[in-house]
Amino acid sequence: MINSFIGKMRKKLNFTQEFLSAEIGVSRPTYAKIENGEQPLTIPQAQKLAGIFNISLDDLIGEIDESPEIEIKEFNKKAVKSDVRIILDRPKINKFKEVLLYILAEVGSKPNVGQSVINKLLYFIDFDYYEKYEEQLIGAHYLRNHFGPTPCELVKVVRDMKNNGEIEEVKSKFFKYEQKKYLPLRKPNLENLTAREIEHIDDVLCRLSDKTASEIKNYSHDDIPWKIHKDGEKIDYESVFYRDEKYSVRSYDDEL
Repeated sequence: MINSFIGKMRKKLNFTQEFLSAEIGVSRPTYAKIENGEQPLTIPQAQKLAGIFNISLDDLIGEIDESPEIEIKEFNKKAVKSDVRIILDRPKINKFKEVLLYILAEVGSKPNVGQSVINKLLYFIDFDYYEKYEEQLIGAHYLRNHFGPTPCELVKVVRDMKNNGEIEEVKSKFFKYEQKKYLPLRKPNLENLTAREIEHIDDVLCRLSDKTASEIKNYSHDDIPWKIHKDGEKIDYESVFYRDEKYSVRSYDDEL
């Protein structure tokens, strides 16, 4: 459970509830409710805690329980309390797994391709496809954070696939940097992907899979969907239609 994980990390690092409540901008009683599981985290609060604990937002979200649905309270600009379910339906989750396996089979052995690069490859696969065809390929939910777009469902998908013996997680180094890599233990089921989808994925991998984690992070930071959202916000797919020429993958002139 994420609440018990937060409590353990606070005690491990010798932080007080008063300190953490001030850091994430809530009262101490409200923070205590978060640790007790009585109050959901907002996405900006989760980002701040991940930074304080010196872990990624992915790893913090990964401590949410194993239920089929992952719930995080969404930051609402109008301060209206509402929940957003960051979860894909079962067919989309199955497709997510096959796309991930396809990526790993095609480029996962490259020394630069660790979890950080995979996050951005998934983002460009999803958002480029939506711009081209106005349809979703995976349709994952992506958050804007300091490291670039992050697919919320990846932690859950990876955990399920590890438990099912479909992938293996290994730790390695790329130059001096620690890296988390995934090794495919089965071939992707291409029946779940159309020829158009495979061609599109191949195009993204051809263009971007040789970039280092730093290069692809910086590249994603100049893309309009990332630039126009604030940290912690869910990135809106519709924002791809405001891309500039550098990132746009659709020929709008042909449609005039």
